[in-house]
Amino acid sequence: MKSLKNKEVRNKKLSLSFLILTLSTLFAGQLSQSNFEQKEFSSEIKKNTQRDTLLGPVKFSDSSEETSILKKEVSKMWGIQSVDAFKAWQRLKAKGNKKIIVAVIDTGIDLKHPDLIKNLWKNKGEIPGDGIDNDGNGCVDDYHGCNFITKNGDVSDNHGHGSHIAGIIGATHGNGGVAGVVPDVSLMILKYYDPKAPGINNLVNTVEAIKYAVKNKANIINYSGGGLEASPAERKAIEMARKAGVLFVAAAGNERSNSDINGYYPADYKMSNIISVTAVDKNKYVLPSSNYGAASVDLAAPGNKIRSTLPGGKYGIMTGTSQATAFVTGVAALILARFPDFTPQKIIKHLTQTGDLDQRLSGKTKYKKRLNTYRALTILDSGVSASGIVAKNTVNIKKDAFTIKENKGLTTEAFGGTDNSRGLSSFAKSMKEELSKTINTATSR
Repeated sequence: MKSLKNKEVRNKKLSLSFLILTLSTLFAGQLSQSNFEQKEFSSEIKKNTQRDTLLGPVKFSDSSEETSILKKEVSKMWGIQSVDAFKAWQRLKAKGNKKIIVAVIDTGIDLKHPDLIKNLWKNKGEIPGDGIDNDGNGCVDDYHGCNFITKNGDVSDNHGHGSHIAGIIGATHGNGGVAGVVPDVSLMILKYYDPKAPGINNLVNTVEAIKYAVKNKANIINYSGGGLEASPAERKAIEMARKAGVLFVAAAGNERSNSDINGYYPADYKMSNIISVTAVDKNKYVLPSSNYGAASVDLAAPGNKIRSTLPGGKYGIMTGTSQATAFVTGVAALILARFPDFTPQKIIKHLTQTGDLDQRLSGKTKYKKRLNTYRALTILDSGVSASGIVAKNTVNIKKDAFTIKENKGLTTEAFGGTDNSRGLSSFAKSMKEELSKTINTATSR
């Protein structure tokens, strides 16, 4: 019995020795392999370093330097300063998103402008330069958009207006030229007007451009044109856009006219996805040339002597409600990038309610509001901002203190809709819930 037990012990020791030997061998092999990989990795680092040297020395961007360049750009742009865009870029890191597609229906664009080239939309269904209508939409080589005069993808700008508008909306930052409101965006260029092509029906081109934008999934349409007569075909196209969830930002016009009386289209179609924009000067007064209307114009934005991009890689100044419209489009794109579930109606409500209240706009716009980028991105709902700051001393606040009562018998709705907590930190959400309880308790007494 004792000898059997000793035999079992010896067998266990042998097994254990064999296991230790096996593990040692494996470990030694792994260690050897590890040392080999480290040597190869070290060699690769040296190779990469050499390649960097062959390509030229790499100069990493200094964030303070980038900010300095941006400040120089903004210093030349009173409009950007006026709408508090710089604060939104710096504090909120709000720069937009390439997924947001803005259709610019205008005179085209400078396709090679250093401030614009990185933000051009790309049609994935088209092969550029092959002379074929690859996606079968009737426009040949429409890679960055379509020229509705020539029915091809040559959207170059021989006027300047379209390039100027595109720059206000989406010029990239840090080139030392200008700064667009939304520096990260996709600009779909739809050329409907060419001063060198007389006799062309611009209204027909406008309608076709709107349809193109909708079919190619644009989120926002920026349209600076217009006229004194309504068009059923144009209205039908914008209705198509409304059903597709596309926001339509329209210039109020430069007819020196009261649009409540005379009307200006498409800005004055009574449609829920249209926002009508008039222009103000540096002193925040509506321009003498701009249309206005206490019932027809929604919002005011900078539009006098605005600096932006021009053909030939140049920069220059233009004036009008077109420029004001572009500012609003840019902020709308920032909102949509931050809150992608917002509908056109919610974006319009957001823009018109978060603007700066200004009595100088009394009788000129519906809400007496001027565009404010920072407020549009931070004011969300019942006293809670996007930063998570909650209103204090709320014990005696009335239940409807933070609601918006719309005109014309529309329902009263808490600002920001049902998804009020979107974009808030967990701390802010909990604080908001506590605030709501406090208000309910106070009003039930």
